[in-house]
Amino acid sequence: MMDASALLALLLQEPGAEVMEHDVQGAALSTVNYSEVLKKVVERGGDVSAAMSMLSSLGLDLFPFEEWHARDAAQLFPSTKDHGLSFADRACLALAIDLDGTLYTADKRLADVPAPIEIVLIRQAHSNPASQRKPVKSSLKSKS
Repeated sequence: MMDASALLALLLQEPGAEVMEHDVQGAALSTVNYSEVLKKVVERGGDVSAAMSMLSSLGLDLFPFEEWHARDAAQLFPSTKDHGLSFADRACLALAIDLDGTLYTADKRLADVPAPIEIVLIRQAHSNPASQRKPVKSSLKSKS
């Protein structure tokens, strides 16, 4: 699982790209974060269709943003508001928790959030194991 910052680090060959090069094939990505990446392409004057084709070649596993996902992202707000997370950050974190996977990010704010999963800060290749984190109180595993 990766957020937009990790995917952008890979695409732009920024620090941390070397971490993502090994884990990108089949990595989970929320369509919310996919949209963030495409927005960056537009901001830089790039071609969205070309970017979509290139991103498609990476073999990412895109997860659509659904109603249960919206609920879970909203439930994360109280425990993440002091960290300054955006809606997209919470959407990504909610999906990562649901998938019970490791989340790769280049965003220190996201990496510092207490979560019941491992969050890897790729810019320092530093991992924050779940055993050292405080669990988030929510019903994020339930989709009903």
